Amino acid sequence: MAAHGRHYVVDCADRSLTCFPRAKRSEYACGDLVGVEAAGTGQGRIVELFERHTLLYRSDAFRQKLIAANATLVIAVVATDPPFSDDLLARTLMAAEAGGLDTLIVLNKVDLADRLDAARAHLQEYQALGYRVTELCARRDVAPLRAAIVGQVAVLVGQSGMGKSTLVNALVPGARAATAEISRALASGRHTTTHTTLYRLDESSALIDSPGLQSFGLAHLQRSELEAAFREFRPHAGACRFRDCSHRSEPDCAIRVALAAGRITPRRLELFLRLCDELEYADSQRQTGAAPRRPSPA
Repeated sequence: MAAHGRHYVVDCADRSLTCFPRAKRSEYACGDLVGVEAAGTGQGRIVELFERHTLLYRSDAFRQKLIAANATLVIAVVATDPPFSDDLLARTLMAAEAGGLDTLIVLNKVDLADRLDAARAHLQEYQALGYRVTELCARRDVAPLRAAIVGQVAVLVGQSGMGKSTLVNALVPGARAATAEISRALASGRHTTTHTTLYRLDESSALIDSPGLQSFGLAHLQRSELEAAFREFRPHAGACRFRDCSHRSEPDCAIRVALAAGRITPRRLELFLRLCDELEYADSQRQTGAAPRRPSPA
């Protein structure tokens, strides 16, 4: 139900336990199904990890951070103010695509009318790619989002300042009290407010709130997974003259042809090539043993 470092809150049949992993390495995420054994009053030890259906996480060449397991929907939260990071939004959506999760972009703070048109224009490219966008003001009405997460295990992802906490408090009565209780359970010094927390909304729906992000590395993806995560690339897959085409300068590159025809934007291709460079660097670190190994597969 909550994860912070090597501390976890596990909801059992009749009680909640503050749990720790059995081994030094800790690879559990909020939303995981685990087996535990008692280890003292109110405490337990995680001894088994059951199969994951999905896993959302981020990584760079040196570290990885698990965000949520067994989620079905990634809600990327952006706002009219402060300006949101297009790079972070794109990476979040690609991580969801690669992980087999559905996606929804929430544009919050639409009551700030003087910033609304600019935010909408910023999201038009994503809507053109088929991404769903829901507009709302978390302080006034979250009904559109509430309807979208019925029957889902939804994880909120976004940079700080987008209003995720306000959304959680509006969707989950008593969320502040629950968060305070979890913080006490996970108390281990500093940064106890940075944990990820799962709230049950009803028997079939849950909401996972994750800490605000400033970066979203995708170094755990293979190049083929990265390319498939770009929706506009998919119609041109396998159409290049060379099977290992890098889409940089090779002749008869289908992606470059689509770029010239306006079916792929220069900004998106630039992002793809930048991510490819990041993957190559991460691969070089893996060969030296510096990069982390991939978590248990979904």
